[in-house]
Amino acid sequence: MRSYKRVKIEGGCYFFTLTLANRQGNDLLIRHVDELREAFRLTQRDHPFKIDAVVIMPDHLHCLWQLPQGDDDFSTRWYLIKSRFSRSIKPGEFISKSRLRKGERGLWQRRYWEHLIRDENDYYRHADYIHYNPVKHGYVQAVKDWQYSSFHRWVARGLYLLDWTTAAPEVIDANWE
Repeated sequence: MRSYKRVKIEGGCYFFTLTLANRQGNDLLIRHVDELREAFRLTQRDHPFKIDAVVIMPDHLHCLWQLPQGDDDFSTRWYLIKSRFSRSIKPGEFISKSRLRKGERGLWQRRYWEHLIRDENDYYRHADYIHYNPVKHGYVQAVKDWQYSSFHRWVARGLYLLDWTTAAPEVIDANWE
C-alpha cells in the first residue's frame, strides 16, 4: 500500500484538482452542479474554509482554498465534499471489484492533487490556470463564457478584465492534470 505524503500547513493556501473516476465523455459535475455546490456549502458550514477561486469542469474541478488559522485538515473537507456529493447522486456508475469490496461508490478518483501555494506569484499563476481551464479544454473561446467558475467574481473585484482570455504561456502549457 502506498503512503502519500501531503504538506499540511495550518492556515495554508492550497491548489487542488479532483477528478471523476470515469472522465471519458462524463459531464456529471456540471449536470449536478447544484448538488456539488450544496456539498461544498454544507462542508464549509461544518468545517469553515475560504474558496478563493474555483472552476467546475464536466469531469474534474480545480480550487484555491484558504484554511483557517490553526487548521490544516483539508483531507476531511474533501472526504466530506466527495461523499456528500456521491450520496446525492443516483447510483448507476461502474464500480470496480475493489471498490465493491470496500463499499465505495465509483464516482471519484480515490486521490486528488494538492499543492501548497508558496507565494503571491504562485497564487496568481494557479488562479489564472483555474480560470483559463475551460478555454484550455475547448469548452469555450473566452473565459467569460464559462458559467461554472469564480472568474466573474474576480472581475467584480477588479482582479481581471471581463475580456481577459489569455494567460502566460507557462500557465496555458502546464500539464498538471
